[in-house]
Amino acid sequence: MAQRARRGDDSIYWDKSKNCFVGEASMGYTPSGKRRRPKVYGKTKTEVRNKLRDKRQELENGVKSSARYTVADAGRDWLKNGLKGRDPGTVKLYAHYVETCIIPGLGKRVLRDLTADDVDDWLDTLTERYATSVIARLLGMLRRIIRQAQRRDKLLRNVAELVEAPAGTEGRPSKALNLDQARAVLAAAAGSLIHAYIVVSLLTGMRTEEARALRWEHVHLDPGEDSPPYIEVWRSVRRKGETKTRKSRRTLALPPLAVRVLKEHQEEQDRQQFRAGDRWKDADLVFSTRNGTERDAQDVNRMFKRVTEKAGIGRDWSPRELRHSFVSLLSSLEVPIEQIKDLVGHHRSSTTETVYRKELRPVLRRGAEVLGPLLEEEEGENG
Repeated sequence: MAQRARRGDDSIYWDKSKNCFVGEASMGYTPSGKRRRPKVYGKTKTEVRNKLRDKRQELENGVKSSARYTVADAGRDWLKNGLKGRDPGTVKLYAHYVETCIIPGLGKRVLRDLTADDVDDWLDTLTERYATSVIARLLGMLRRIIRQAQRRDKLLRNVAELVEAPAGTEGRPSKALNLDQARAVLAAAAGSLIHAYIVVSLLTGMRTEEARALRWEHVHLDPGEDSPPYIEVWRSVRRKGETKTRKSRRTLALPPLAVRVLKEHQEEQDRQQFRAGDRWKDADLVFSTRNGTERDAQDVNRMFKRVTEKAGIGRDWSPRELRHSFVSLLSSLEVPIEQIKDLVGHHRSSTTETVYRKELRPVLRRGAEVLGPLLEEEEGENG
């Protein structure tokens, strides 16, 4: 072993037992009077020298890094303290990504020793399993995890900011039901727990989070002679019940098919409430569970896949594609883009054109009111 520096000096020496260079930094004393002399390790003297420099800078900036504080620790701290006030569904989703993607790949790394190369290598392992959008989301989460650790003086640099997300697999593009498929889905949904959910979503273009939060106080099935039946889309399952944007708050007319199905659904819900007794949680939700509570997205997704499979179009569909189908069907009926924009709650028609560019057709005339009767033909035949 090489000769070490004198007491009080920094030193770099070769440790034969560890097969690497070791650096020792003299950094004063702890409050208890114990000498601070942390060690760093590296393959070259230059690497060790840079680590010693970083150690001094951390000390000068008040960084309280620990050789035991890992990326896993930082990730769980972020889930516990960095997401306060966020929607429970969002927290649940982030927790899933942290526990299944970030911690298995980087969790054992000591946070202060994490390098940009480590992050790059981890991202590369994801490219064959995840879509590009998911990889970008995971990198963004890692950056936020490290930012919180920075705010708590755990480290100085955010190495994740130095990395770009690589391209992943091509995600499945959203698709839309054609008219025959829409009729088949409505027929297959009849009698299911989400029949009314599917009918209203398909005929109004509501977002999934808006439909799950819809309350009976915002449903007007018999408003009087001066107004057609309508719903007020004023809430969502987002934090504080807010819709996605201010423009998303809108009032939508209901075609006769939706009115009929909602009335039947209301009667069935009354029977469910009677059967549930004291277990019923009266949240005034239109599309509730058998106990009156809010349905979660996974529950709706599972039931919708069973319906599409029964309709003969396979299980590779999601409830959000009812909204895509709404836009597609209206566009095929030559409804103007400006009207579709208002119906789906977009601020600009350019947003509708960008998000639903695959569903839109050239527009020549008005025609939103024809969608209900077209779909009602099949409902009547199967009812």
